[in-house]
Amino acid sequence: MQGYFSLVLHAHLPFVRHPEHERFLEESWLFEAVTETYLPLLQVLEGWRRDGMSAPLTLSLSPTLCAMLNDPLLRDRYDRHLNGLVALAEKEIHRTHWDRPFHELALLYHRRFTVLRELWHFNGRDLVGAFRRLQDEGRVEVITTAATHALLPLLANHPPSLRAQILTARDHYRACFGRDPRGIWLPECAYVEGVDSVLGEANLRWLILDTHGLLYARPRPRFAHFAPIFTPSGVAVFGRDPDSARQVWSRHEGYPGDPRYRDFYRDIGFDLDLDYVKPHLPAPETRGFTGIKYYRITGSQAKEIYRRDVALQAAAEHAGHFLGQRLAQAQKTFAILGRPPLMVAPYDAELFGHWWYEGPEFLDFFARKLFYDQKTIALITPGQYLTAHPTHQIARPAASSWGEEGYWRTWLNETNEWIYPHLQVAQAHMTALAGRFPKATGLKARALRQAARELLLAQASDWPFILRAGASPDYALKRVKNHLLRFLALREQIVRGHVDEPWLREIESRDNLFPQADWTYWRQTAEA
Repeated sequence: MQGYFSLVLHAHLPFVRHPEHERFLEESWLFEAVTETYLPLLQVLEGWRRDGMSAPLTLSLSPTLCAMLNDPLLRDRYDRHLNGLVALAEKEIHRTHWDRPFHELALLYHRRFTVLRELWHFNGRDLVGAFRRLQDEGRVEVITTAATHALLPLLANHPPSLRAQILTARDHYRACFGRDPRGIWLPECAYVEGVDSVLGEANLRWLILDTHGLLYARPRPRFAHFAPIFTPSGVAVFGRDPDSARQVWSRHEGYPGDPRYRDFYRDIGFDLDLDYVKPHLPAPETRGFTGIKYYRITGSQAKEIYRRDVALQAAAEHAGHFLGQRLAQAQKTFAILGRPPLMVAPYDAELFGHWWYEGPEFLDFFARKLFYDQKTIALITPGQYLTAHPTHQIARPAASSWGEEGYWRTWLNETNEWIYPHLQVAQAHMTALAGRFPKATGLKARALRQAARELLLAQASDWPFILRAGASPDYALKRVKNHLLRFLALREQIVRGHVDEPWLREIESRDNLFPQADWTYWRQTAEA
């Protein structure tokens, strides 16, 4: 064996749940991801199991995503969404009857949605349970991330909040998967010194950084990013392989931009008559994505119709090319280092299927080629690698992220900087509450738990990201303000000793994640 390859997928969505509305536009983020990424990924993994393949995969499932996948209301709404997709595909079969190329694609979508619906119900509408079973069988390593995907370096000046994000995530993982997590995906791969000591308290043993976070460690890593290091706190740090990343992520060099693949933006929700598609839109009065798309990327030319057979051939070609590049990289690096290199390839899971429609097939082709066609490199999870190779250099990683300019600019800039002074005030209040009421019971304990939830949700990195990107900024602004205002109202009621129970019950039913949230995690510790 001349090298190891570790494929790590990070599945995360912000907590969006609005029982007060019959339909809510932003809930479609979850429904689209389940249809286009999570169920197709489960199909791929089940295929590997069926064929007796040993192809270990690492999957990060964020606590907010798991909370939504486990929620009965959202499961029922996803049922409605999936049934609507099947119904829309049936309508398209009839509409395109005399237009053969489009008719064949309508039939393809109908088959696909029907199979996904069968898989959804076969697993009891429980995707968290499905991935738990795969982990119990040793086929995937499921890891966690911060409770609400907060950017941890921006909490580092308030260690109790850093601690609460990590320990709440650990507790939630236990409830979902019946064991403690061993690895963590730091939100946005963002790290500063001090984060690792909190991870050690939670017994999290490893994390992944962007390449420069490892390469600029002190002292410099002897094996660059081709082997992990240990922090002084004993947490293993893996670095992202830039060559693997570039071939998939790069706007100019990445595979998903090939003109043979399906175009993401050209959807019948925009192309067809509004009255025809209205019952199937995320928000009936606003045009949006339905999931049925008939055109390929094509490039700068006029859009051409999507051909599934041609797209799958492209995915197979790219999987073969990707494997060939990893083999050459492993052999060259092995000759230089004198030991098998580890190439870690972390990606957002939603890239595969949602943004890159053929992404799940690319992963399937790649894993099958790697398993059947060569013996030079092996798939391995970071946890498995540490078990097989427990001794590594000790060094201090550099502050870093995989965001814009390699640090925090995406989440701290002129569009969103106003959030953080308000968060700092709320965080100080939460620590004061935790110190003053460590053993509260009854209604006061419920209010403290809800205050913890509201603060965690206000800290989510998704809201400053959305404000920066300009997609749904009004919604992100409203979410930050509402969570902070609810927190401040709860704090005032707790301090005054008079909690409005009907109002508390209403907001508990709305933001219902982390039912056992522990407000004492915000207590000031001696170390902090």
